[in-house]
Order: sequence, then structure tokens, then C-alpha cells
Amino acid sequence: MAHIYIALVDTPGFFAALIRRFLKQRYIHVVLGFDAKLQEAYSVGRRNPAVPIFAGFEREDKDKILHTFPTAYYRIYELDCTDAQKRALQQRMQEDYKKRFHIHYAVLGLPFILINSPFYMYNQYTCSSYLARVLQENGIFIARKHFSLVTPKDFYAYQNMRVVFEGELSEIVSEISYKFPENVSGGSMCV
Repeated sequence: MAHIYIALVDTPGFFAALIRRFLKQRYIHVVLGFDAKLQEAYSVGRRNPAVPIFAGFEREDKDKILHTFPTAYYRIYELDCTDAQKRALQQRMQEDYKKRFHIHYAVLGLPFILINSPFYMYNQYTCSSYLARVLQENGIFIARKHFSLVTPKDFYAYQNMRVVFEGELSEIVSEISYKFPENVSGGSMCV
């Protein structure tokens, strides 16, 4: 038995407030990690946490996120999977990271979510639709709907995960910095 980690994220800001209002929940961003401290974690979101305009596939950089959003709040879930599923997901994340500038945030797809109409534009995703698609391709189904309609709320409602952490990002970063002072990664938050 192996595990992957799904982080639901709450950050302040205008765009986050709009998404929170639509979803009617605290968490508005979804991240896939391969350990409980999110040392290796990926998502479709902001390329630079401080700039909401440029978004796409990125490796999460917790230090940059914490610097931009000191009150960022995380709920991290552990999800059981097979060793083969975890290896396939890690390989997919690493391959997509190599071509990260060809995977974009699906801003034009957001209205389709509002009207509950499936959509797909080549290599364009929301944070949750990207993760739903790669999980579905590996036999993990978060919601019974087209991947393009999956939102962070669907991950929040998914019953087959266990909460392993809930709190401010600063708690994770300070613990990792204490144990691993050389910690450096990549960067993103959902727009």
C-alpha cells in the first residue's frame, strides 16, 4: 500500500475571494503531493504566487507561497493507492513539469463550470480539473463527472481520504526548514 497526498489550500486575495464565494468553502486550490510535508508537490496555478495573471503547471514552492501569503491555510489528506499508481503519478508529474510552459490555466473554461457544461481546451486546466484527470487516468475517481467540472469542493467531499494536517503553511515550512535547511522547490497557487 502506498499513499499520495492531496492538499486543499486557502489563500487571501481578490481572485481567491471570488472562487471561495462561488464554491462556498474555505479551500480554493488543489495540490498533488507525494509526501505529507509536500516536499514534492505539483499543481496548475500561479507561476509566481504574487502575480495572478500568469498561471500553468508548476511545482509548488512553499517558501515563495508563504512569503506572498503569510496566512495561507492548508488541509492535507492522505489517499491510499497502489505502488504502481504512485509511480505512474510521479512519472506523469515529472514529465508534465518538463513541458510545464505548454500547460496553462483554463480561464476561458471557468464559465462552463458555472453552467455545468463539460469543456476541454488542449492543455488547459483548472487546478482541480488537471488533478481529477490525471487521477482518473490512474484509476482514482474523485467525482462521478467529467474531469473539467471537478472543483476543489469535490476533493473536499471525497470520502476515501484521511486528514493528516490542517493548519497554516508556516507550520509546515518551519518544521521542514528545521529538519531540511536546504529545502528549495518550484512555485504556484490557483488563480
